[in-house]
Amino acid sequence: MPEDMVVAIDPGREKCGLAVVHKEQGIICKTIIATPGLAAATANLAASYKLTTVIIGNSTTSVTARTELDAIRVNGQRLTLIPVNEYRSTDEARKRYWQDNPPRGLKRLIPTTLQVPPVPVDDYAAVILAERYFANQP
Repeated sequence: MPEDMVVAIDPGREKCGLAVVHKEQGIICKTIIATPGLAAATANLAASYKLTTVIIGNSTTSVTARTELDAIRVNGQRLTLIPVNEYRSTDEARKRYWQDNPPRGLKRLIPTTLQVPPVPVDDYAAVILAERYFANQP
């Protein structure tokens, strides 16, 4: 049975996007962390929200992340790791960033497709991975 709320991870070499997303309510929380802290941060979020389903992007770096996450137990229960296609999720994350944070001043005259967000968007990418997972559920 699919979960209504999941932890989502956009894994990366140096940093990872993390989000807790509810199927109907949307984003509960999102953040970006350094990759070495991924396992601890995921365990903390899973325990805090009583979740065992983790959505993870299927990029090359996800193999290492999945190995670390496989060792995590929440209340004695193993996490269920579900890989999701990461194709163009960063592009979608940039669009979502600009929707939430529209450019101001003269920058508003430049199309956002020609601008680079001033902050990393890995947390938005994690949200998009969770939304892709929910979109494929019955």
